[in-house]
Amino acid sequence: MSFAENLARLQARIRDACLACGRPPESVRLLAVSKTMPVERLREAIAAGQHAFGENYVQEALEKIAALASEALEWHHIGLIQSNKTAEIAAHFDWAHGVDRLKIAQRLSDQRPAARPPLQVCVQVNISGEASKSGCAPQEALALCQAVAALPGLRLRGLMALPAPTTANANPHAPFRQLRQLFEQARTAGLALDTLSMGMSDDFEAAIAEGATLVRIGSALFGPRTGKPVPQA
Repeated sequence: MSFAENLARLQARIRDACLACGRPPESVRLLAVSKTMPVERLREAIAAGQHAFGENYVQEALEKIAALASEALEWHHIGLIQSNKTAEIAAHFDWAHGVDRLKIAQRLSDQRPAARPPLQVCVQVNISGEASKSGCAPQEALALCQAVAALPGLRLRGLMALPAPTTANANPHAPFRQLRQLFEQARTAGLALDTLSMGMSDDFEAAIAEGATLVRIGSALFGPRTGKPVPQA
C-alpha cells in the first residue's frame, strides 16, 4: 500500500477518534515518524501532503534535512537528547520533544541561532516510571516546565510522553489521562501550553480521547521498519 493510501486511512481514523470524543478533527496534528526511512520515502510522503516529520537520530536527520532543504518542512527531534547533540538539534530542528532536564534545555537555549525563531519544545515526562526510558518524574514536571519557559531561544509548547505498553487488564487511557492532568496543572499555574504530544500507531485513539493534540505515527504510515538505527557518537 502506498504512503498516500496509508495517510488517507490514518487521517480517517484520526477524524473518527476525534468525533467519538466530541473534538474537531483539526485539533490533532499528525507527525510522521520517519526515522530509518530513506529520503525517497519522505519525498513520497511530501507528495501526499505530509510536511511534518519526526526523527530520533541526529546524523541521519541532518542528511535528510539537507537533501530536502528546498521543501517547506517542519522537523521534530523526538528521541533522547544527548548533551553532545544539542548544538545540532538547536541549529537544525524546529521542535524538540525530549527535553527532560534543565541542563539540556539550557544548552538548547544557549545554542539556538539568533537568526532562527525560538525552538519549540515539549518537556518529556516518564509517565510510566520505566527505568529504560528518559523523561522527568511526573512530580517534577511543573517545576521543569516553569524553568524551561523562562529560557530565551526556546518556546515551551507542552508535554510529551512514551507510556509503557498496556497489559491485557490495564486501562490504555490511564497514562494519557495522567499526562493531560499534568498539562492542565501547568496551564493553571500560568504556563501557556498548547501541545500534548502523545499517542503512536498502536494507541493514538486512546491518546486522542484524553486530549492529544499531536500524534507521532510511524509504522501505520511507512509500514514496518527495516533500516538499522544510525549509531550516535
